[in-house]
Amino acid sequence: MASNPWWPSSSDDEEEMFFANAVLRAGQILIEEEEEDEEEEEEIGENVITTRIRINRDRQAHEKLVNDYFSDEPLYNADIFRRRFRMSRRLFTRIANDLAGLDPFFTQRPDARNYEGFTTLQKCTAAIRQLAYGTVADALDEYLQMSARTTRECLYRFCHNVVKLYSKKYLRKPNAYDVQQLYQAHEARHGFPGMLGSIDCMHWGWHNCPTAWRGQYTRGDHGYPTVILEAVASQDLWIWHSFFGLPGSLNDLNVLYQSAIFTDVVNGTGPDTSFTVSGVEYRRGYYLADGIYPSWSTIVKTIPYPEDEKRKKFAKRQEAARKDIERAFGVLRKNGPSLHNGHVRSPQKGCVFVCTLAFCSIT
Repeated sequence: MASNPWWPSSSDDEEEMFFANAVLRAGQILIEEEEEDEEEEEEIGENVITTRIRINRDRQAHEKLVNDYFSDEPLYNADIFRRRFRMSRRLFTRIANDLAGLDPFFTQRPDARNYEGFTTLQKCTAAIRQLAYGTVADALDEYLQMSARTTRECLYRFCHNVVKLYSKKYLRKPNAYDVQQLYQAHEARHGFPGMLGSIDCMHWGWHNCPTAWRGQYTRGDHGYPTVILEAVASQDLWIWHSFFGLPGSLNDLNVLYQSAIFTDVVNGTGPDTSFTVSGVEYRRGYYLADGIYPSWSTIVKTIPYPEDEKRKKFAKRQEAARKDIERAFGVLRKNGPSLHNGHVRSPQKGCVFVCTLAFCSIT
């Protein structure tokens, strides 16, 4: 009998026949069991009552969480806390207290059975861990003793409320005072007077993109669905502009034409951004960008093929200064996971805010 490539090679034909028959018999048994189950379901009909599986979580995870990170002498020190939560303990406590004051969901409340629910620390930890590591909701059950459904709700409510709490302060366009501070900082660090920041786009992978949308959200050079984030960052990683949610098949120029970054300039409602260089006054500040962006007075691009030393120096300095936005994207990629579900806007925007808050707590 010729050996079958799907089975381990053996010289004993009887042994091969035995295993083959055993597999076939097992398949027949499974089919018969499925048919019997279907017949039973048809006989029972609408009388089948399904109930949720109840797991008795004794709510001891809060004590363990406090002993690990939030007690007077925690098991893990501040450096480990910052590495695992992507922020300091002081900033985490501040966000948790602000959320508890805004949304009753983040407070500890009794359920319908009068059992105490999850604490503020547990709910905020569940949200931060998902943002930091990109883990599935069910992965936190063993440590926080929280169901996947509650963990997902913690994430969505966390991101929604973080945007509501901090958007006016941390994700706003610079006022007149901020403009002057940006000018001074960028001129001192990069040698570019009148520089407001660096603008660019990044693609965020969307793992669970619906099949019907994959063509719209996939670009050839990536090969997988992505969602585009346009952002402006300063030298200290202040991301004060973000435009998120466009399909990954677009390029940076398509995104710019749909963005509101220059709306105040067009409408004349923005702050005074004039500056003076070598006795010449310029009306508006500018952003550093790569070569795909248009040649506008508010956008400064590098010189593709510099010929003399002066142009070579400018190109080198411009490309070095534009690393501010690349550095900001790198931090976002490290601290924010890929998109794993359909709720793309709120978690990703919340991640931008959390990272911005972390930057502000460091600087």
